[in-house]
Amino acid sequence: MDALTLFGLFAVSFMLLCYMMEERAPYWTLLFALGCLMGSAYGFLQGAWPFGLVELAWFVVALRKWVALRRSATHGSEPLA
Repeated sequence: MDALTLFGLFAVSFMLLCYMMEERAPYWTLLFALGCLMGSAYGFLQGAWPFGLVELAWFVVALRKWVALRRSATHGSEPLA
């Protein structure tokens, strides 16, 4: 197994772990987004540009979800006036 294949295996395994842990804390969603970015890099590096593009889209979706989670956590903790 070459280094690129190991990187791809790590990226998708990391994404799976983060996806399973997402409900525990918002930072898992951020880590999932980073895993998607690694998956995208793997796709482009190995020449599977459709995979790279889809993973890049998942990165954007996950990053937006993380931002929304952070906003709701910040606004949800404010005392009611």
